[in-house]
Amino acid sequence: MPEGDRFREIEIKLRVSELREIHKTLKRVRAREISPRTHELNTLYDTPAQDLRRVGKLIRIRVEHVTGNSKRKQVQGPAVLTYKAPIRLSRQGKSAAGTAFRSRFKVKEEAEVSVTGADQMEHILRGLRLRPTFRYEKYRTTYLLPGIKNLKIELDETPVGDYLELEGSPASIDRAAPRLGYAPADYIQATYGALYLAECRRRGRKPGHMLFPNAKNLR
Repeated sequence: MPEGDRFREIEIKLRVSELREIHKTLKRVRAREISPRTHELNTLYDTPAQDLRRVGKLIRIRVEHVTGNSKRKQVQGPAVLTYKAPIRLSRQGKSAAGTAFRSRFKVKEEAEVSVTGADQMEHILRGLRLRPTFRYEKYRTTYLLPGIKNLKIELDETPVGDYLELEGSPASIDRAAPRLGYAPADYIQATYGALYLAECRRRGRKPGHMLFPNAKNLR
């Protein structure tokens, strides 16, 4: 695998109108659950002047709690440190074909590492003069689709609606979407932060953090 591809994230989102119906669809196409329903609390960090955001970069700590579909006590999973940045355009990326590719898919440089302590990682980031700027949460369940390699399907339940996130190669995304009932015109490249801001504008609300109503005491 080329070095650049190891750190390249290619994905799209698909809006889910009915959670019950998408569960039926996933069952019909025999999608296999590989990660149970997990609560994720994400915190973005930036400088006081928002230097990372202004150049399209991101530093994030994600804390996970596996919940499943039962009422049992949540089990805390790992914390994940993520770095994302715009992909540097190659000659092909500057061509018409490359522009069309980037207009259909969200493409980012991405590197992730699991950390044993979110508190310690936050202390390190604060030592680098990075501060929490935006928190958002969701419940995520991850699936694989039989017969399609290099693809993850992630069902996200968020405070601004439910979405499928398809991550993989462009070919695998284009193969999976029709099986799930979607067309390329349905592809969404926006981040959850952008979707949240759009929802706040639509409702005439002042933006804050993208949290569920009962999440006021979350870290």
